[in-house]
Amino acid sequence: MGEIPPKRHTQFRTPEGGLYAEELMGVEGFSSDSALLYHRHLPTAIVDAQTLADHRGATTPNLPLKPRHYRSQELTWADAGAVDAVTGRRTLFGNADVTICFVAANTPSPLYRNAAGDELLYVQTGAGTIETIYGALTVGDGDYVVIPTSCTYRVVPEGAEPMRLLVLEATGHVGPPRRYLSAKGQFLEHSPYCERDIRGPVSPLLVDGEDVDVVVRHRAGLTRFTYANHPFDVVGWDGCLYPWVFNIRDFEPITGRVHQPPPVHQTFEGPNFVVCSFVPRKVDYHPLSVPVPYNHANVDSDELLFYVGGNYEARKGSGIGLGSLSLHPSGCTHGPQPGAVEASLGVDYFDETAVMVDTFRPLELGEAAQACEDPRYAWSWARRGPDWS
Repeated sequence: MGEIPPKRHTQFRTPEGGLYAEELMGVEGFSSDSALLYHRHLPTAIVDAQTLADHRGATTPNLPLKPRHYRSQELTWADAGAVDAVTGRRTLFGNADVTICFVAANTPSPLYRNAAGDELLYVQTGAGTIETIYGALTVGDGDYVVIPTSCTYRVVPEGAEPMRLLVLEATGHVGPPRRYLSAKGQFLEHSPYCERDIRGPVSPLLVDGEDVDVVVRHRAGLTRFTYANHPFDVVGWDGCLYPWVFNIRDFEPITGRVHQPPPVHQTFEGPNFVVCSFVPRKVDYHPLSVPVPYNHANVDSDELLFYVGGNYEARKGSGIGLGSLSLHPSGCTHGPQPGAVEASLGVDYFDETAVMVDTFRPLELGEAAQACEDPRYAWSWARRGPDWS
């Protein structure tokens, strides 16, 4: 994209005669995907660095162990007039592999770079632009946005409605499941999405400026760097490592004669976690099929489900609605609410949209989860318990 020389690591001069500055963005120590960017200024030129307080906050174990329900739509911010998609993130859950946050952003974020891992943003509602060193991405409701490690970006909401974002901050890399890809990285025929469904930047984003601040998350916390020049000065780049967008509506559901297990919904994989998309779909067509899920115990994973559209048949009567998150941890059997199995018999279509995150280490609870919990949920199958009335 943009202007690049015919051969990498060769002289590439500006109209004024100087050299553009190369920056190789690469993962796994020069042995995996990379991109080569050409800057108008030195990307190394910092003039200040200051430690920042970390807004993440501590997490606590899920004790007592039980299924839980949270209403993200009830979260509020102390300064609701100015919430941005970086410093306004509130921690819902976390473990050593991923931190899961939520934010309702209504103002542009600072320039930001996560140097500790890839980020996956899901836009529940709202619209805006994600400006990056690679170029700009226009996003709206239903978009997943994959932002690679150390990509400098900012989120600019647009319109009257806040951008409601579920944010996964990984400690490694996030991408399509390997079983969907050929040995050379092409999507295979059985994949539920492909290259045509993916959007990337389409043109360079050039911004002038001096002494520009960038908030950087790294493995030891947060630091604010001040750069001599604005980092959005890339005139061109090529490679396979860049931010991209995939909309949940473009996920093609895999169905069968009887109920299909959750891996058919898998959309991404990260370090010790997977992300699945539940979308409107025709369901099981065996004459005696039971369309809703069977009771199941996740013996190796915690299951987090974010409900973002339609009607979730298996959860009727539980109190769950749009914007809800349910957490079913390893050690607890869970399944359809009472009456849901019988009600689903003969149904041939589910109108539901949800994002699921399964983690293979226990999720701990952040302050945002504790602020919006529905205490009755764990007892909703028996309809009696400490908080039931």
